[in-house]
Amino acid sequence: MTFKFAPLALPDAFKRRSFASVVSRAVIVFALGGLVAANAFAQSQPQSPTQQGQVFEEEIVPQRYANNRNVDAFINDMVARYDFDSSALHDLFNRVSYSATAVKLVLPAPTPSVKNWRVYQSRFIEPVRINAGVKFWRANQATLQRASEQYGVPPEVIVGIIGVETIYGRYMGNFRALDALTTLTFDYPNTPNRAERQATFRKNLEDLLVWTRDAQIDPTTVLGSYTGAIGIPQFLPSSIVQYAVDYDGNGRIDLRTSQADAIGSVANYLNKHGWEAGRPVVWRIAGDEGSQGIAQAGADGQPEPRWSLAQLLKAGMLLNEPGLNVAAEAATPVTVVDLPTPGRPTEYTLGTRNFYALTRYNRSFFYALAVYQLGEAVKARIAAGDSGTAVQ
Repeated sequence: MTFKFAPLALPDAFKRRSFASVVSRAVIVFALGGLVAANAFAQSQPQSPTQQGQVFEEEIVPQRYANNRNVDAFINDMVARYDFDSSALHDLFNRVSYSATAVKLVLPAPTPSVKNWRVYQSRFIEPVRINAGVKFWRANQATLQRASEQYGVPPEVIVGIIGVETIYGRYMGNFRALDALTTLTFDYPNTPNRAERQATFRKNLEDLLVWTRDAQIDPTTVLGSYTGAIGIPQFLPSSIVQYAVDYDGNGRIDLRTSQADAIGSVANYLNKHGWEAGRPVVWRIAGDEGSQGIAQAGADGQPEPRWSLAQLLKAGMLLNEPGLNVAAEAATPVTVVDLPTPGRPTEYTLGTRNFYALTRYNRSFFYALAVYQLGEAVKARIAAGDSGTAVQ
C-alpha cells in the first residue's frame, strides 16, 4: 500500500513565495484554515478556534535551518534511526522556512481568556455548519454506516468532529507542514511547557519525514494548520502514521481530498481511544439546587472519568434522563463536565467514557461537547428528511 497526498491547488494570492535572494523576511498572505486545529499536540491539546476563513499575513524567514547545529544533530539522528540519506535531508532543511506566524499563534494570550461556553457553542452549533453536515452525511451515508458498523462509532459523532474541525474540508490550512513543525521543534517560544511541546513537535516532524518518504510524497507539498495538522480531520503526522486508514480502497491514504479516508480515520482513531459502541456520550443532570451543587463540588476539570454514577447518586444528585436504568448503570464511571459562561450560572453535565474518548481528540470540554451537539443537530435534521440543500 502506498500513501500519497495530492498537493492542494491554491489561488495565486495564496501561493507561497520565497524572497530569500532579496530579503531575509517574506511577508505573504495565507488562509488560516483548520478552525480548531484540534489535532495539534498529538490530538490531545486544545487550541482556540479561529474565525472562519480568516486571512492574515504570514511572516517567514527562508533558509533559517541551513547550517543549523540543532538541525544537523536532528538529521544525524534520523540517519541513524531511520536510515535517511544525510545529504538529502540537509538539502531538504536548506529549503525550510521559519514561520514567525506559527510561533505567534502558539503563544498564550497576554491575559488569560475568560471561558465562555455559550459563545463557543454558538460558533459551532449554527446553521452553516449544520447545513453542511447534512449535505456531508447525505453524500457519504454508506461510508458513514460502514465505519459505524466496523468501528462502533455512530455517524453523528464522526460528522460532528469533521464539522467542528474544518467544516467538512472547507478550511484545512495552507501552512507547509514541514515549515510549521520544524519551526515549533527548534524555535518554540519560551513558555512554561516549552520542553513538552518541542518534544511533541519533534516526534511529529520525525513522523512527517518517515511517512512522506515511505509514501513517496514530497514533504514540501504537504499543507496543514499552523501546528502541522493535516486534512479534513486535521490529523498530525503521528496520528496519520498510527490511525489513518485507506477507507476508499484505492491503495493510498489521502486525508485532504478523500472524504472516505477522513471518515474511516476518525472512526478508527476514536475506536483505538476507547470508544464504546452503543453507549451514551453524556447524561443530563437535573436542574435542582442540590444536584447542581453536587455537580459543582465534583467538577475538577479533569477529563478522565473518576466518579461512579452510584457515588454521585448517593450524594443526592438527580439525573434528567427519563428511562435510564440507574441501578444497571451504578458502576459506570463518569466525569462532571463544567461549562462556565460569564454572567450565567455554570452549566454541568456528566460525561461517560465516550465523552472521554472525544477529549482524546482535543482535551477541551467545550470541544468535546460541541462535537456531540453538532452531530446530534445534524442527526435530527437527517431524521426530519432534510437534504442539506440550504448550505450557505
